[in-house]
Amino acid sequence: MPPTSRPLRKLGFLTIGLFDAADPGRGHESTLRIIELGEQLGFDSAWVRHRHLQYGISSPVAVLAAASQRTRRIQLGTAVTPLGWENPLRLAEDLATVDVLSGGRLNPGVSVGPPTHYDQVKGALYPDTADAEDFGYERVRRLLDLVRGKPVTDFSGTEGFEVFSDIVQPHSPGLGRRMWYGGGSLRSARWAAEHGMNFLTSSVVKVEDTEGPGGTDGPPDFAAIQASLIREFRAHHPDGEAARVSHGLVVIPTDSASPAQRAKYAEYAARRLPRTASPQGPARHLFAPDLVGTSAELAERLYAHAAFREADEVAFALPFTFEYEDYVQILTDMATKLGPALGWRPAG
Repeated sequence: MPPTSRPLRKLGFLTIGLFDAADPGRGHESTLRIIELGEQLGFDSAWVRHRHLQYGISSPVAVLAAASQRTRRIQLGTAVTPLGWENPLRLAEDLATVDVLSGGRLNPGVSVGPPTHYDQVKGALYPDTADAEDFGYERVRRLLDLVRGKPVTDFSGTEGFEVFSDIVQPHSPGLGRRMWYGGGSLRSARWAAEHGMNFLTSSVVKVEDTEGPGGTDGPPDFAAIQASLIREFRAHHPDGEAARVSHGLVVIPTDSASPAQRAKYAEYAARRLPRTASPQGPARHLFAPDLVGTSAELAERLYAHAAFREADEVAFALPFTFEYEDYVQILTDMATKLGPALGWRPAG
C-alpha cells in the first residue's frame, strides 16, 4: 500500500443530527451520544452540520455547548455555519462563550452566500434590510475581527455600577486560530488563506477551469480539483505547507456491518452516484462518490485520492439518514480498523 505524502495525524467525523419533528429531543440526544462515543473511541474531532428550517441541527453552537459538558478532550466543530443567517457580532459572543466552556476546544467552520431559499425567508430573516445585506467574504472578515479581539466600539469603562468592554466578551485568545472556512473554489481557498483561516474540504467542489482538472478536455476529476484547492490554499497562507486542511468525504467502513447494513450502505451510495458524473447546476458543483467497503479497501482508495494525500487531518461525513446503531458500527470501524490502516493512532 503506497504511503501518503502526509501521515494521517487527526481523525474526525461529521454528523447532521437529524430528528423527528414530533420528538426533537431524541434526535438531539442521539447526536450528543454520538459525540460522546467519538471521544471514547479516540477520535480527535466531532463536527456538526448546520441546518435551518429543516429537521437537523439549527443551533450547533447550543448543541456543542451541551457536548462540551459531556466530553473533556475531543475537539468540537461546525461544518459549516452559513453566515448569511448570522449577525457576526452576536455569533462571535456565542462562539467565544462555548470556547471558554469547552476549555478551548471549539473549531467554528463557516461559509458565505445568500441563505437557501432567500426569497422565501428574507421577510422573516431581514424584514428591514433584506436588499442591503452583504453575503460575501466581508461578513466572514467581520466575524474574524470580532473573534480576534478587534474593538467593537470606542467606548469602554465604568458607567454607574456597570463595566463595559470595547471588545467581545468573553474573549478567548486561541479561538481566532481555530476558525475554519468551508470552501470548494479557488477563490475561497485563496481568501481563507490570506485571512489566516484553516480550510475545510468536503464532498463538493466547483468546476471552474476550462482546461486541466475539471475542464473540457475530459470528465472532471474530483480528486484533482480538490487537491488543487488545497495547494492554492497553502500557497497563499502565512503558514505555507503547515497550514491546516481537513479533508472530508462520505466514508462508510463495513468491517463489522451486518449483511442488512452492507446492503443499506451500498444502496445509499448507489442512489447518490449519478450526481457525481458531471457538474450540477449553474454553479457547476461536482460531488464526490461515497466510499463504501472494508477498511482495507477504503484505505487503498484514499491513498490513491490526490486530495487525501495532501492532508493530515480528516473529518469523514456520516450518511444523513441512517440509524443510531449504524453510526455506532461505522464510527467503531473507523476508529479501530480504518484509522489504523491509514497510520492514525487514537487520542488518549
